[in-house]
Order: sequence, then structure tokens, then C-alpha cells
Amino acid sequence: MRKMEENEAELRMRKVGKMEMTKKEDGRTVTQTAAGHIIELTDVVQRFGEKDVLKDITLRVESGEIFGLLGPSGAGKTTIIKIVTGQLRPTEGNAVTNGVPADKMTGKAYRRIGMMMDVPGLYERLSCYDNLKLFARLYAVKEKRIREVLEKVGLLEAARRPVEKLSKGMKGRLALARAVMNEPDILFLDEPTSGLDPATANRIHELILEEQAKGTTVFLTTHNMAEAEKLCRHIALLHEGNIIEYGGPEEICRRYNHKKQILVRLYDGRTMVCPYDRKAGGDKETAEMIRQYLESGMVETIHSTEPSLETVFMELTGKKLC
Repeated sequence: MRKMEENEAELRMRKVGKMEMTKKEDGRTVTQTAAGHIIELTDVVQRFGEKDVLKDITLRVESGEIFGLLGPSGAGKTTIIKIVTGQLRPTEGNAVTNGVPADKMTGKAYRRIGMMMDVPGLYERLSCYDNLKLFARLYAVKEKRIREVLEKVGLLEAARRPVEKLSKGMKGRLALARAVMNEPDILFLDEPTSGLDPATANRIHELILEEQAKGTTVFLTTHNMAEAEKLCRHIALLHEGNIIEYGGPEEICRRYNHKKQILVRLYDGRTMVCPYDRKAGGDKETAEMIRQYLESGMVETIHSTEPSLETVFMELTGKKLC
């Protein structure tokens, strides 16, 4: 059964078009395949010494979506980002980013992507403004854009403050400001909210959604299930260098809904378990039961029993997604 599920996940990943085309997004020209893929990895293996860190990875990311790569520390998430951004040549297979082979990316290609890695790489003694000014010069971005992005991330008042004086959350927002300053086609975010307080994490989520609304493709790595469910159209679960599942977050959870129950909590504190299974013909009976509870005015909440992504990951691997 497990092998069958793994084969189905692989088949879902391999439904890919071959032809390339270009289209305009928010005034930008974006190269993609006929199926709308802006990032492609095909049969990628990454080996360090005798250890296979990535094992035959085939992955497609659609243009304009927020894609999430989920897995625990050490699963290979950062390695995949390094491959698709041309920082690392795979041992086997190939990667294409925005229509360009990742291992042949040039300055022109890099000006169309933005990156926020787990180590921000900010200059601690320089101010927020001067950090972005240096980046603007490297990427031929007009200096007026600096104030725009600082205001966008809520750091305009801290523009002249040295980075070493910033909180961790403020440094995260500055790193994101730098990543979006060149208005990239693709935004790579490696654990962007790791270790941040909920309020700061929520603000970064809002900024990510704003970028996606403009047509930017976002490639997000995280081990935060709630973050993936909130932001991502598609996700891939990565475990020990293998993609073990792929799809929409809700779709994956429904796929592993073995209980097939509806829980009806009543105002008197009782929780009624209503089974449903279309194949067994039990839907009408359950619907009638729920209708009676609703008409009696006793219903406080109704929930289905789909598992969380954490539960799915544990079912597939026997380990927690952390």
C-alpha cells in the first residue's frame, strides 16, 4: 500500500509539458513551459561523498503560485534551493529556473530572482538603508526603491539604524525587503519565519501574499505546517532526500482521511460521531442525523476528520515534521 501511494505521488509530479513559451506578468516577461512551470527539477540527485542528500527529485512549480517544500531539518530543502538558484551543480539530473538551466545562470538571470536564505547575510555595522543601497548598486536598482521597500516592511523609521541594533524580527523583515527590492519574477524564501514571534511571522506572511498577488512566484521552504496550509497552493513533503507526497495541502489531508467521520459538538458538551462513506452508502443516514441535530438547535460546531499535514507526515515516515 505504501509503495502504491509513493508511485501515485511520483506520477502526480511527472505530468509535465515540454514546450517553452514566454508571457507577460505585471509588465515582466517570464519564461515557462507550456504547462506553466517556472521551476523544474528532473531526476536530480545530489551526492556529498558517499551520501545521497537528494534522491531522484522531479519537481515542478507553476508560474505565479506559492509553492511550499516541507520537511524536517536535514531533509534537503536548502540543497534544492541552492540547486535551482545555481549555487550548486547537481550530481545527476538537471534544473531549469525561469527558462534558464540553473547551472548556467548569469547576472541577467539573477536580477530576475530574489532570495532570503536562512542566514540573512546582512552587514551588521551598516544601516538598514546602506545595506539596501549596496544591493541596489549591485542589481542596478534605482535608489528611490529603497524607501519604498523599507516602508513596505515597516522599517522606514529604522532606516538609519545599524543592523546590529535590530531585533531578529526586524532583521527578517530587512532581509525580505532586500529580496523583493529588484521586483523579482521568483522569490526564494528559506525558512522565512523560523524563530520569529507570531505577530512578526504574520506580517511576513502578509508581505509574501502581497508579492504573490503581483504575479511573483514564491518558492518557500518550511517545517511549519500552519504556514504551508495558509500560504501554499501546492506543497511537496520531503523526507531523507525523497519527495514522498505532493499536492494541495487540503488535497493531501483528504487523501489520508481514513476515519471518514463528521464530529458534531453539541451545546450540552457531548460530541456525536457521525460516520460517512459514499462507497458504503452511508451519506444519507449521516445527513439525516446532522439535520436533526441542527433543527434541534443543539449544534455548537461541526468538523470533519481530515488529518493535519503533521499527521500525514508521521503516517508516511513515522517521524514528526519538525
